[in-house]
Amino acid sequence: MLTVATWNVNSIKARLPAVLAWLAEFKPDVLLLQEIKCLESDFPALEFAALGYAAAATGQKTYNGVAVLSKVGLAEVTTGLPGDAADTQARWLEAKVAENLRVVALYLPNGNPVADATGSPSDKFRYKLAWMERLQARAAELLEAGGPVLLGGDFNVLPRPEDCYDPKAWAGDALMRPETRSRFFALQHQGWTDAVRAFHPGAGLYSFWDYQAGAWVRNNGLRIDFLLASPAAADALCGAGIDKAPRGREKASDHTPVWCRLEL
Repeated sequence: MLTVATWNVNSIKARLPAVLAWLAEFKPDVLLLQEIKCLESDFPALEFAALGYAAAATGQKTYNGVAVLSKVGLAEVTTGLPGDAADTQARWLEAKVAENLRVVALYLPNGNPVADATGSPSDKFRYKLAWMERLQARAAELLEAGGPVLLGGDFNVLPRPEDCYDPKAWAGDALMRPETRSRFFALQHQGWTDAVRAFHPGAGLYSFWDYQAGAWVRNNGLRIDFLLASPAAADALCGAGIDKAPRGREKASDHTPVWCRLEL
């Protein structure tokens, strides 16, 4: 049995005690992190090593950044989403864990605001859509290579109305624009299984609650964090869910962990 989780921690420096506590409590074999908001040299690898986790990270000062923590091996680490040599944002890390499982920690661009001052698609939204197309291309290569793969992270997309507490209010947002959703569906249609939805098809299941307007207390949430399983990984799925507990604790991230278990 192997447990893999993903968590946008919204600054590993600010959230380190919370992450260490959750690791000691939940004991995942692999944890994918997003928005570590630090350079690799500042990533707290020693603190994670004390709990038995090897670490790999790619980061930037004060924003972006992804990492993989693993108790079951960490090899063949690569960083950067292929397809644009000019893209220096730290949003992608691949690694091989366990005996044959490949994982990807990703932080998909937000894309807001959607339009610029002239009403044309903004640079941020165009970057988001282009990044998603590059994601599709790399995901197809990973599928073609065979073996179980998990794509995990903050996808910054609301695929369906049930993934949002108020779909009408979010209809014009970059997370729910038709262009964004269509690219996410195109990715899934390659053969990727939404691990959480495989076990929990209903509405009201969220992974993010804004810090503003009492979103957490009112359960005004969004489900934008995903673990997508390749066919070989999907065949091994035996459970998945969202652990809401960390979001309700002191100095919490605005996201909470999403996890799945596999019998490989």
